[in-house]
Amino acid sequence: MAQRLLLRRFLASVICREPSQSRWAPRASRALQTGQCSPSNLTVTLSQARSVYTTRVCTTTFNIQDGPDFQDRVVNSETPVVVDFHAQWCGPCKILGPRLEKVVAKQHGKVVMAKVDIDDHTDLAIEYEVSAVPTVLAIKNGDVVDKFVGIKDEDQLEAFLKKLIG
Repeated sequence: MAQRLLLRRFLASVICREPSQSRWAPRASRALQTGQCSPSNLTVTLSQARSVYTTRVCTTTFNIQDGPDFQDRVVNSETPVVVDFHAQWCGPCKILGPRLEKVVAKQHGKVVMAKVDIDDHTDLAIEYEVSAVPTVLAIKNGDVVDKFVGIKDEDQLEAFLKKLIG
C-alpha cells in the first residue's frame, strides 16, 4: 500500500511538473499535450503544452552496417576517418577499441571513427587487405593514407591522428 502511494505521488509530480522546473533545455515545445492531474486517481487532461527534452548524441564513433553504409560514411566523408577493423573474439581489439575512441573524442570532430566487425563484413576486410586484427586504417578523401596492425599506446595513437589531420 505504501509503495502504491509513493509511486502515485512520484508519477503525479512528474506528470504535473512545469517545463521551467527541469534542468534540461527544451528541444521542441508544444510537441506533447498534458495537463492537470490529481494525485489520488492520476487522471490526465490534455490542456497545456509540454516540452520534449533530449540529450546530445555522440557522433564521433559509429558502427558500419553494410557496404553502402561504409561507402557513404567513410569513403565519401569530408572529415578524415579512422577505421577500426576488429572482431568480438579478439583480445587486443578489446583493449585498442576504447583507447582509440578516447583519443578520437579528444580531437573534437576533426576526425571520426568507424568500427568494422570483420566477421560481419568480410568483404570490406578483404577489399582493404586486412589480414590480422586489430587493423586501423586512416582514410582521407576516400584514400587510405596510413595503416597499422596491432595494439598501440595513447601517445602513438595521438601521433597517428595528428598525422592524419595534418
